[in-house]
Amino acid sequence: MRDLTVTATHLESTLLFETPEEIYYRVFKALKPRTTPPKFKVRFLKFANANSFIRWKNDCIEVKITDILDGAPAPVIEALAYILLSKLFSKPAPPEYAHRYRRYLNRRDVRNRVHLVRRERGRKLVRSAKGRHYDLEQIFEELNFKYFYGLMSRPALGWSLKPSKATLGHYDPSHHTIVLSSLLDSASVPRLAVEYVLFHEMLHLRHPAEHCGARRRVHTPEFKEAEKQFERLGEARALLKLL
Repeated sequence: MRDLTVTATHLESTLLFETPEEIYYRVFKALKPRTTPPKFKVRFLKFANANSFIRWKNDCIEVKITDILDGAPAPVIEALAYILLSKLFSKPAPPEYAHRYRRYLNRRDVRNRVHLVRRERGRKLVRSAKGRHYDLEQIFEELNFKYFYGLMSRPALGWSLKPSKATLGHYDPSHHTIVLSSLLDSASVPRLAVEYVLFHEMLHLRHPAEHCGARRRVHTPEFKEAEKQFERLGEARALLKLL
């Protein structure tokens, strides 16, 4: 037990004095022990989100990390190195490093910074709430009075630029915006289906996601219970399966 403690302390001390390039070099050797590592160029850049990128070009691996992580603890940078290099090699990231990274991003202070960066740097590109067939503002107000006593303040509403079947709707807390897939803005889509998707996203305002360690639970028990209040719920879900 004593030897293990000494080893762990030594590893932590080593991490503290490694440059980002040295961390990526070491992780590369761990993942590809028989391959000669190339040069590494690691930069922290101002992105509009928390994403980071990696590419292998000629004899150099370029890593572009969101500046949200600039100053993050060395073990977090190490975890991201395992994630990005594993992705580069088309391998799943080791679970312990993926867990460590998610846990850090789920810290309240980091989440707040991510939201701030998204709001200040990012733009939410959506179409007008008044679509070709359905007006989201009108439907929102009807649902608001029917299910929320008219007390929910209206966020920005809009249709997506491109139709998406995979994501029929989403709520973006950074921009306080609900976006519905333009796939639903069609005469062939019953109004009940549009109402249900919008109602579902409205519930995300009333019941925000919960964070615990590395876990992020979007649909809480309270959320699921509130969703049952939607009239003709089963019929609405069946309509969405036909899209």
